[in-house]
Amino acid sequence: MKEQNNRTKWLHLRLTPDEYQKILKEFNRSTCRKISDYARKNLLQKPIVNTYRNQSLDDFMAEMIRLRGELNAIGNNFNQAVKKLHTLHQITDFKHWLISYELEKKILFNKVDKIKKHIQKFAETWLQ
Repeated sequence: MKEQNNRTKWLHLRLTPDEYQKILKEFNRSTCRKISDYARKNLLQKPIVNTYRNQSLDDFMAEMIRLRGELNAIGNNFNQAVKKLHTLHQITDFKHWLISYELEKKILFNKVDKIKKHIQKFAETWLQ
């Protein structure tokens, strides 16, 4: 038969705002889901696993997310242009589309080059 580990005893504790903020800061750095779990582990001197954030990776991911959004927008514009191409019946409309296409192509290639540079920079940082 499995033994029950019901927690029936309470421990009340008063803290100053500074003490509470310090505990919250440490709690947020841990992998504990609840502050009570964090406090219990701390009081019972059990190991607490802290999370580690790599700032360079966070910066890289933020930049990649931004670039992905821009590439999606450019891709949508390109798809709309191709759909319009299928509906064109006059030469003047086609010339206008070609000019627009060249501009979108340059923007796309610039964004791809930016992504390549960021990946290269990230790789160089991690290979050191």
